Amino acid sequence: MTIQNKCVNAVRILSAEAVERAKSGHPGMCLGAAPIGYEVFADFLNFSYKNPHWDNRDRFILSAGHGSMLLYSLLHLFGYNVTKEDLMNFRQFGSKTPGHPEYGVTDGVETSTGLLGQGLATAVGFAVAEAHLASIFNRPNYNVVDHYTYVLCGDGCLEEGISYEACSFAGTQKLGKLILLYDRNSITIEGDISTAFTEDPATRFAAQGWQVIRVPDANDLTVLKLAIERAKQDLSRPSVIICTTHIGYGSPLADKASIHGAPLGEENLKRTKRNLGWTEEPFEVPEDVKKHCLEIAENKLKAEEKWNALFARYQRVYPELAKKYESFMKGYEIDFTEFFKNFDFSAPEATRSSGGKILNEIAKLMPNLMSGSADLAPSTKTELKNKGYFAPDYRAGCNIRFGVREHAMAAISNGIQLHGGLKIACSTFFSFTDYMKGGMRISALMNIPVLYVLTHDSIGVGEDGPSHQPMEHLIALRSIPNIKVFRPCDGKETIAAFVSAFTQNSPTAIILSRHSLNQHENSGLHAVAGGYILSDCIGTPDVILMGTGSEVDICTGAQKLLADEGIKARVVSMPCIEEFEKQTDEYKEHVLPKDIKARVCVEAGSHYSWYKYSGDCGEIVAMNSFGSSAPAEKLFEHYGFTKENVAEAAKRSINKAKSKK
Repeated sequence: MTIQNKCVNAVRILSAEAVERAKSGHPGMCLGAAPIGYEVFADFLNFSYKNPHWDNRDRFILSAGHGSMLLYSLLHLFGYNVTKEDLMNFRQFGSKTPGHPEYGVTDGVETSTGLLGQGLATAVGFAVAEAHLASIFNRPNYNVVDHYTYVLCGDGCLEEGISYEACSFAGTQKLGKLILLYDRNSITIEGDISTAFTEDPATRFAAQGWQVIRVPDANDLTVLKLAIERAKQDLSRPSVIICTTHIGYGSPLADKASIHGAPLGEENLKRTKRNLGWTEEPFEVPEDVKKHCLEIAENKLKAEEKWNALFARYQRVYPELAKKYESFMKGYEIDFTEFFKNFDFSAPEATRSSGGKILNEIAKLMPNLMSGSADLAPSTKTELKNKGYFAPDYRAGCNIRFGVREHAMAAISNGIQLHGGLKIACSTFFSFTDYMKGGMRISALMNIPVLYVLTHDSIGVGEDGPSHQPMEHLIALRSIPNIKVFRPCDGKETIAAFVSAFTQNSPTAIILSRHSLNQHENSGLHAVAGGYILSDCIGTPDVILMGTGSEVDICTGAQKLLADEGIKARVVSMPCIEEFEKQTDEYKEHVLPKDIKARVCVEAGSHYSWYKYSGDCGEIVAMNSFGSSAPAEKLFEHYGFTKENVAEAAKRSINKAKSKK
């Protein structure tokens, strides 16, 4: 047996042992796809185990994240900070080896994966970022940005719709440094894929503009190596290498669905070891395997050393460009203290229009900003003016036409953000977040600052009707941990939303209106607190009126009506509940005193966000149904979003509060 095959078997056995010890996991892919993982790491992947975040490393993404032990075993063998004990703690609380790869937990894991197809689409984002940065910084003989993105997927990834979106986009953009290794074992949880997946993947990828390469037996490392070399030679299009594998290879359960997602069992693990000629103690590998893999890892450190020397020369020859590169990688910090002076928000304006102006002003200060849309930039107002469009013949373009591909857009944006050196904003209509929620959730899980600009925020969409009028979408996004959801009431609050998005390391969704909103005298940057007193009364309020977006103006109108009746009302704008909840108890008490029980919460969306703030005496003016197709003004009146209705709700709440005393 060659040393290479011994290393492949080491990956197989370590993976199977970890799954067996955890009594949980997915050994099948690890046993079958081990040759693919080994070949990429050993002969192609440029990496530095001593510096896992080296800028110019190749990226390896395990899209089929259920096979996480395959990746952990490779990282362990090739010198990363993944120890024997870490492998033994697979799937245990607080370990470096969680059930699916998690960004920020394990050195060498480039992105969180496991939701099938997400990793593949995210890999497309890495390739976009590489191509864009290369076009900006590379000069003849100075390719300071020059690396590949390798992604390993399975049948399930390609069944997911996101893969169609992402691969179509990648082919259109001719992302030649993207190499997809397809673990074609033809088995999923329910059995042979022939009952659900009979298309010819080669024809599909060819139609999408990919180079298609076949490896009839992934265990043949020589053929596999030649296939990857061939893929690297064609930079005019992405490449897919269709590798025929056997799920559970070497085990008594090979080619059976039962090996996909359950431990082998002690007896089957013993038989697998015998079949593969493995005699080592659990979680131990032969010395020649250790030596071989570490020699490869040490040799790969030379790539970083060579790059460092190249960059040192680059700094001497192109000092200003080198400084710009370092600024891109470090990230731009904008001083927003003077930012308000660039805008005149006095006339009524849709916040989508305000947002477009703000985003373009930020782009002037942040040259590493990219902005993309799912075929809606003219409507979402997110085009960066005079910045061009990213394309095969113009990689320097800062705008991205994602096409009508919302789900892939979110995941590709994750990859662009994760790559380093760039900041990404992507946009679509708010109701279409149903299509992209998987990618948004992964943004939040990784806590990376992707910016989502989501316009057409409510029944204010009007005649387009209920399919395009978000109702449950605010509460859906607010329920996701780590994501901030801003729904500003005017231009100045919109600035505050963008300031928050660009100064905090977490994803942000900014929800903007299509219809015009009035500007408010007392709104401003203090809206970054998430909630604040927009308009107050003299003395202690009888009732608090709180709302978001266009409904804040309805609250101020109701405040005036109530004042005419001698009722004192405070108006609280609550553009971001998540940020408000981060404030001190003293601040929250200042804005929403507990002893003021009379409250009205107003939002043209689901009522579920507001029970915490309305209390047992409060009223909620919100949507309890889908909308309708009609002019926006008619819809707001029909569904009770009027100053008169809010004023009546305030009086009912006051009466409830009095009856409780």
